[in-house]
Amino acid sequence: MSVYVIAQIRIHDRTAYARYESGFMAIFARYGGEMLAVDETPVTLEGQWEHTRTVIIRFESSTDARAWYDSDAYQELAKHRWEGSTADIAIVAGLPPEVSQ
Repeated sequence: MSVYVIAQIRIHDRTAYARYESGFMAIFARYGGEMLAVDETPVTLEGQWEHTRTVIIRFESSTDARAWYDSDAYQELAKHRWEGSTADIAIVAGLPPEVSQ
């Protein structure tokens, strides 16, 4: 069953964050993920949205998502994200096909 990684990011140092961005896709592509959304200006329907960037990505399984996130290559790259931003990141399970139709 697919899982989704949802990241709400507050960027405070664009230079450091740019170093993260420059290496992201090369590592991400190795793990079969699919980029679904990257948005810096979402329409807020309720509440406050104090994040600079919202990202939604999909993996075939939580095992694949964790393999990407926990990989040495991603953790090394993530140091630039940690330097340039703070984030709230979660893995969310998708619905089984019979429920989502």
